[in-house]
Amino acid sequence: MHTRTRAAGAALLAMALLTLPVTAQAEAEPAPVPSPVSTSQPARAFDLVRPSGDPVKLRDAPRKLSVTYTYNGRQHTLDDYLARTGTQGFVVLDARTGQDVVFERYSFAARDTLFQSWSMAKSFTSAAVGIAVGEGFVKSIDDPVTQYLPELRGSGYDGVSLRDLLRMSSGIQWNEPLDVPPVHVAASMGHPLPKMAAQRKRGWAPGSRFEYTSMNSFVLAWVVSRATGKPFHQYVEQKIWQPAGMESGVYLGNDSNGNSMGYCCFYATDRDFARFGLLFLRGGTAHGRQVVPRSWVEESTRPSSTVNRGYGLHWWLDDDGAFSANGLGGQVIYVSPKHDVVIVKSTLATVLGMEETETAFRAVAAEVARTRQG
Repeated sequence: MHTRTRAAGAALLAMALLTLPVTAQAEAEPAPVPSPVSTSQPARAFDLVRPSGDPVKLRDAPRKLSVTYTYNGRQHTLDDYLARTGTQGFVVLDARTGQDVVFERYSFAARDTLFQSWSMAKSFTSAAVGIAVGEGFVKSIDDPVTQYLPELRGSGYDGVSLRDLLRMSSGIQWNEPLDVPPVHVAASMGHPLPKMAAQRKRGWAPGSRFEYTSMNSFVLAWVVSRATGKPFHQYVEQKIWQPAGMESGVYLGNDSNGNSMGYCCFYATDRDFARFGLLFLRGGTAHGRQVVPRSWVEESTRPSSTVNRGYGLHWWLDDDGAFSANGLGGQVIYVSPKHDVVIVKSTLATVLGMEETETAFRAVAAEVARTRQG
């Protein structure tokens, strides 16, 4: 968690610059419910992904959870953690008993609020890559990125494999807290992300070290679009959002030139984020159908290299077998196979308590397991 906490803390200094709108209105579609993070940028900065006609049902089954945990020698409660971290949406799903929402709380938000994912989107991008591999559009993640994107020949991405993009070891010169704000703002103002990717330089040998790099995730989304012949948001709709049984539409951020960002900016409900966690908890299946290849779920949620054993393929890994999608300011989709629990947390932006999140979530998952009947 410490690598994540340091990067997130520094990046929060640029939070105001990074904000994207959620009030965009797609043609012939109602505007989404405003998220706590909102501005008034033009609608072209978003693509609508439509929901499933057969959503995965989540049952309201509230349960009293008496969660306490010790961190750095001090005892905390769940209520204390949620208050200190400015949590605005919190959903706990017990998958052992079916699809039971056993705890749900909102503050200055509601069940239909569309929360900004920030970098939780990276795990969706990874899933899209895995599906494209399973369908044969991407032959292997050991292929060089230039096999799919010849536009990147001569750039820092020349000679880099898709695997190195997925494990955040591309070798391009990049400092996440310093580089992602100007890139993100430029993209929001209409500067093409492909052109900015082609301008990146080589900084060190690919695969030799871990360097969290949002541009890698954009390049992966670009690869998916190029390999499948579909805009990324359409591929997400057809291969993830609808087959996985998402109940509400989601808005995906783009660079105003039709290029999905891939590294951020899914505006969705916490319940749909929980459905994505449930999809991975159940080995990539929904409604009894394989949505994400099981082999991809397994590979992407285990250590991807020796340089950072706490990172898979765009998933963060916990020591007890849990894994999570994490976003700027404290957004989390936490999946505990040990306890069959999914936890989703959304917040405006805070670094308070972030370093203890894994400890708190382990305690929540254990309490859900303890309080099961039968």
